[in-house]
Amino acid sequence: MDPKLLDILVCPVSKTKLIFDKANQELISTAANLAFPVRDGIPILLEDEARQLSSDEVEKYRKQKA
Repeated sequence: MDPKLLDILVCPVSKTKLIFDKANQELISTAANLAFPVRDGIPILLEDEARQLSSDEVEKYRKQKA
């Protein structure tokens, strides 16, 4: 994922910054508790395509962001 792209992308639900999880190829929104898939380098920022994050996952990403 291009770091410049990550700088301008925001969560379509919460309008907050996203965290790129390279291992899982997902963009994470801790504000909306959603993980958006990245397929072939293309972020799929559709709420219907996102998966709900567990509370443990949200906590992990919030600590990582801090």
